[in-house]
Amino acid sequence: MKIAVTYDNGLIFQHFGSTEKFKIYDIENNNIVSAEIIESNGIGHGALAGLIAGYGVDVLICGELGGGAQEALLSAGVEICSGAQGDADQAVKAYLNGELKSAGVNCNHHHDESHGCGGHGGGCGGGGCGGCGSHMPQIEGKNVGKTCKVHYRGTFNDGTQFDSSYDRGETLDFICGVGMMIRGFDAAVANMEVGQILDIHLMPEEAYGQTDPNAIITVEIAQIPGAESLNIGDKVALSNTMGQQIPVTVTAKDDTNITFDANPEMAGKELNFTIELVAVE
Repeated sequence: MKIAVTYDNGLIFQHFGSTEKFKIYDIENNNIVSAEIIESNGIGHGALAGLIAGYGVDVLICGELGGGAQEALLSAGVEICSGAQGDADQAVKAYLNGELKSAGVNCNHHHDESHGCGGHGGGCGGGGCGGCGSHMPQIEGKNVGKTCKVHYRGTFNDGTQFDSSYDRGETLDFICGVGMMIRGFDAAVANMEVGQILDIHLMPEEAYGQTDPNAIITVEIAQIPGAESLNIGDKVALSNTMGQQIPVTVTAKDDTNITFDANPEMAGKELNFTIELVAVE
């Protein structure tokens, strides 16, 4: 048996479609016997389901996952356990012990938080879930189901750039309409012509979703070892009751209390993209 985990520096990467690495575990007699880390970006972000299926993976453990991505994985014969957070090794052990349950389709936004698109970290896609949720209407268009190669530039409303494939010198490649991008980005590309350049403005519901107030917690500094040395803006990981680590950002601190925010960095933000459709295959 083989289990794959979306992987980043020991933790479960939270957006399936934008993950650049998987950690693949070989399981015998319900125990981990070996593991290896594989790169995903070398084959293009549209082929992740096929990539892990090609490694003989039986189960995927991940964070957020959209409906289209779920379909692709199930079609490839991969069982899904979504909604996981924290330490990758511990999550696999929890799964083997029957303690890790799947959240199913669990994403309203998409992608990694640190940049804007294409598995390099952020706001649009190549990503892990985007356009998702069984309650969302299906994306339609002539490019749906095809591998699209795009260049893009992402900016906030004040004009600040948060990501650009042009700067990296490589296109973002993904299968359109299958949940690998944030929904608004995916829907825009679905009807584009090759060579067309399109400017779009996305509300949070079409991107990373709204900020969840329940993901913001304030605790006494004395309750968190080492919290006294943290500063506002620091990114750390807190352990939940299962021992899994959850990435958070320090947003406030006084002499007694400290506040952590576990929302994605791009949650609640309006995003702007200039998209150039380079090729469709």
